Amino acid sequence: MAGDASGVGIASGRPSGYDDHDAERFIPERHRSQRDGFARDRARVLHSAALRRLAAKTQVLSPASPADFARNRLTHSLEVAQVGRELAIALELSPDVVDTACLSHDIGHPPFGHNGERALNDWAEDIGGFEGNAQTLRILSRLEPKVLDAEGRSAGLNLTRASLDATCKYPWTVEHGVPDPGGREKFGVYPEDEAVFRWMRQGAPGRVRCIEAEVMDLSDDIAYSVHDFEDAVLNGYLDPARLADVREHEALLTAIQAWVGFGFTRDELADALYRLTRIPEWLPGFDGSRAALAGLKNLTSDLIGRFARAATTATREHYSAPVLTRYHGRVIVPRVIEAEMAVLKGIIGAFVVTIDGRRGLYKEQRRVLKRLATALWERPEHLDRLHAEDFAAASTDAARKRVVVDQVASLTDRFAIEWHARLIGPVDLRELGLRSGDDRTIAPSGFALPEPLAGLWPAEGH
Repeated sequence: MAGDASGVGIASGRPSGYDDHDAERFIPERHRSQRDGFARDRARVLHSAALRRLAAKTQVLSPASPADFARNRLTHSLEVAQVGRELAIALELSPDVVDTACLSHDIGHPPFGHNGERALNDWAEDIGGFEGNAQTLRILSRLEPKVLDAEGRSAGLNLTRASLDATCKYPWTVEHGVPDPGGREKFGVYPEDEAVFRWMRQGAPGRVRCIEAEVMDLSDDIAYSVHDFEDAVLNGYLDPARLADVREHEALLTAIQAWVGFGFTRDELADALYRLTRIPEWLPGFDGSRAALAGLKNLTSDLIGRFARAATTATREHYSAPVLTRYHGRVIVPRVIEAEMAVLKGIIGAFVVTIDGRRGLYKEQRRVLKRLATALWERPEHLDRLHAEDFAAASTDAARKRVVVDQVASLTDRFAIEWHARLIGPVDLRELGLRSGDDRTIAPSGFALPEPLAGLWPAEGH
């Protein structure tokens, strides 16, 4: 029955389209309950310490920042999982496999978001660097305590093959890394974790992602583009009325294209911007009132539905076969929808992430993590117990250095600052953008918008 997808689905409780090969675990397990293994995977991630730590890690605005209601990595991951689960149901994939992948997708991210990833990649350059997606695989298959092998070595959460593969955005090794638009090498596994990676990819066609991983990635794109746009409006970074003003569009499109690159023509981006700002739910303005908040929430719901429906419809129209699980299909996203998401991401990148006033704090964040990693490398007795055990068991300097990276990457934003204070010296919170010169909290609107796009900010006094 292992090769009979429908039979397996009936006999095991697994959804149709998944067989015993998909449900295997790296370390075999026996369980008294008959609960579906994919549901068990989701529960393991949901209850993991690595997931909980995301509550105190940067999404766009740091959880330590004054914007205390802005999203963090955990709330973002929960929202990605909600979008992914709905897409999985629409495409008749396992909702639990996709949910597990979505909950896990940012687990490998260090303090201070992608800026922290850049810092650790620089510090660990001589041992293969740092990549958040490779770190995710490492956490799920090694670092998060749950299952031990016969020799007492950690196998992490020991997820099923289908669930672990669904978390893998870049299914290739560091030796075959692919540069992103910013020139950073993207890969899915460090050399020391290749055994579980090879097991996970058994039967996979080359470097192709499974469809569940593609759904996870699309869900991340949808949630990031829509929800971070919502946060930017809530925190006063953007005025929807000015974004809709065609007199602002030339300057706005220049900034968007500078952020998203030239994968889309200027005309494609211009058309996408025009479509978005002309949908019925687009806000005429935002004043923080209850009515405005309700309108903003309705806009975000409409955008999520717009993007998700377009992808599921296009995918279903492309494939005649009812079963798309694993490697039976790919997610089809219409080009116009990709352009609309790119516009939203470009707006966030241009007017929140790259604001001039944040560049100094980004540099200071990187300095904090690099100095902390160096301090722990020189004084490993300060590692926490789990990482101290790994450091002691490591047989080479490269392996020991990887443990230091694991430790720093595991810290929350606040703990990174506190550990730096304990091991090196206090961090000036003003240099991290968390305090003003008179020790007051800095309001997000205190950042200066670079010219010539100042007109996209809410007008003074509004």
